[in-house]
Parts: sequence; structure tokens; C-alpha cells
Amino acid sequence: MSETIKNRSEIVFLYDIKDANPNGDPLDGNKPRIDEETGINIVTDVRLKRTIRDYLMNFKEEEIFVREITDEAGKIQDAKLRAKDFLKDVDNIGNKGFNEQKNIIKEKIVNDCIDVRLFGATIPLDLSIKEGNKSKNVTGSITLTGPVQFRMGRSLHKVELKHIKGTGAFASKSGATQKTFREEDILPYSLISFYGIINENAAQHTHLTEDDVTLLLDGMWNGSKNLISRSKAGQMPRLLLKVNYKEKNYHIGDLDKMIKIKPEKEKREEEIRDISDVELDASELVQTLNKNKDKIESIDVKVDDRVNIDFRGLDESITQNKISSE
Repeated sequence: MSETIKNRSEIVFLYDIKDANPNGDPLDGNKPRIDEETGINIVTDVRLKRTIRDYLMNFKEEEIFVREITDEAGKIQDAKLRAKDFLKDVDNIGNKGFNEQKNIIKEKIVNDCIDVRLFGATIPLDLSIKEGNKSKNVTGSITLTGPVQFRMGRSLHKVELKHIKGTGAFASKSGATQKTFREEDILPYSLISFYGIINENAAQHTHLTEDDVTLLLDGMWNGSKNLISRSKAGQMPRLLLKVNYKEKNYHIGDLDKMIKIKPEKEKREEEIRDISDVELDASELVQTLNKNKDKIESIDVKVDDRVNIDFRGLDESITQNKISSE
């Protein structure tokens, strides 16, 4: 395993989705989340983290702490039981005190679970402790601040909500002659931008490594592309940028705000239907990176072939590395 990261990084990630629902709101009929005042599509950081977790578990065979596990009766495991999974192979666990058990759980979860090393976790505990000839349960928790933090994702343009109705394949009830009806809300198109920071200080507590960060970027790019469910099919990663700093405790901030969208002439933002309909203006980002070149170690970048974005003018002293998506 590689060393724990020592430098701070900022991430900008753009992906788009067509004729689908990037992130439904369960409190609003599972409609796509839209800021009513601005018409901007919102995607929660939880949705992006779930995408990354699922990819790392299903495609990379990484252990994930936050996942659904059911017992033989079909009941879903809660976080307290999930924590106890990491005590199963420990000898003489019944003779160990609460703090000792807590430290064992913490160490094993950090060592085994990449999502905790990346995103941290608050883990509730309910442990059985011996006192003489009796046992009692003691509660507590483990709190690990995640080195990788994302803001809410937001579309770079106003979106249009479409309500679709259709018929199902089955009868509405036994003996009925009419089929069921279905309704759903989708977005014809949304180009979504996420901003994140990798904090080298928090990384010391979860032991986040450079190898973990490589898997994170893989999970963002290929996880989005391979999220093939009915509501998410058609997602495509478009741009992944990671700025690595050499000055301790420093980052520029708000890099995502420095990429603007320019729709085709005579076309409203709500009428955008494909990545080919827009040009991405990165001139402010290039200027800002050049201004801070002495504090930047390198830039890692991956751009989809169909994206029209111009990074010309970036200072040649800033090392650029291509992010692998294999």
C-alpha cells in the first residue's frame, strides 16, 4: 500500500445525463431536485458517494462499510451490527473492555474499508462488556472525519422538468381489464458539476493513501459511466480535474465556479440537449491557476472526447498528468 497523502488537492468533476433522473427527492415524489429560484438541477454529495462506493465494491472488489446487508430473515443490518462484524475474528473478545473493543473496530474498519478512509464515518457502538460474572451493554461511537468532502453538485445551466405518463404491462388489480398507469419526472438534459477537497490533515486519521485516491478518481469517472439503472442509464463523465498543491494547508477554492457554460447562439439554457450543444469556458480557471502556479505541484486531468473546452494559456511550468480511467 502506498503512503498516506501529504498534500491537499481540489477536484472538479463534470458529468451529464439525458432523459433520466440524476437524483430524486423522496420528499417530493422522487422528482429531480431543482432549485426553484434559479432552475438549477441539484445532486447531493450522498448520491455521488454512493456511486463511488458501489463501483469500488462491485467492480474493484473493495470492502465498503456503508452498504446494505441482510440477515437470513431478510432484515437489514443497522450500523451497530455492521460495526460488530469487525469483531467476529477477534480472539477472547468477551474479555476485552469497551475501549479495547472500540479501538479494534476502528483500526479494522480503517484498514479494511476504503469508503471510510475516503469519506470518514460516524459509527454507533453497542458492545457487550463483562463485569465479573455478568455482562452489560455499553454504547458509544467512533467519529472519523473524511478527508474527501464534496459539495452539492449543481448543473451549469437551467434545466427543464418533463412529466411523463405511460401504461404498465400488468392489470391494475385482479380481474381488471385495464392496465396500471405509471408516471415519472425526468430531465431531458443536465450537465452537473461537483466540487471536492482532499484534506491532507484528516487523511492522517483515516490513513488515506495515494492508491485510495487513484481508486476514488476511477470510481468517479467509471462509476458514473457504469451506473446503469433505469433512472440513471445514460450518465457520461465529461471532465475530471484534480489540482495538487505543494504549499501546506492551502487551496484556491471554488474552482468549479470558474468553468462557465456557453450554449449555442439563439438557444436558451433549458433547451440544451447534448454536450455538443455547449462550449465550456475555462479562461477564468486558467488565469487563476497561472496566478497560483508557485503553490501548485501538478494538475491531473481527463476530458471526454466530445467536450469542447479550451485549456490553452495554462502556464507550461504547471505539470499536467492524464488521469487513467482503465
